[in-house]
Amino acid sequence: MPKRVKFRKWHKGRKRGKGKASASLELNFGSYGLKSQEHAWVTARQIEAARRCLTHFLKKGGRVWIRIFPDKPVTKKGAEVPMGGGKGTPEFFVAIVKPGTVMFEMEGVSLEKAEEAMRLASYKLPVKTKFIAKK
Repeated sequence: MPKRVKFRKWHKGRKRGKGKASASLELNFGSYGLKSQEHAWVTARQIEAARRCLTHFLKKGGRVWIRIFPDKPVTKKGAEVPMGGGKGTPEFFVAIVKPGTVMFEMEGVSLEKAEEAMRLASYKLPVKTKFIAKK
């Protein structure tokens, strides 16, 4: 969740299947990464679940970088609220992920261990992912 935001509520936008990621396409920090292959809104809770999965599997070895940040607020109105009455309150934050976005990076472990950790973390995410390694 962001510390401060300029606008409390955003427009929803469209979750269309168009466009690929223009930033975060390559590994910048670690030797291994987890790359998205689909469009999705990844919630802060999903990112945290994947992070915990990675750090738990690695025990004390290796280092993990999270390359996505949930900065888009998603609003909801309460149950059984009549039509009208304006936009609901912000409920949670999401990161907009496009195909080709590197979501997590890792370093300091063997290829096999990194691949297994990323596989376990990918189960926590709502997108199809691909394991990538530096050449």
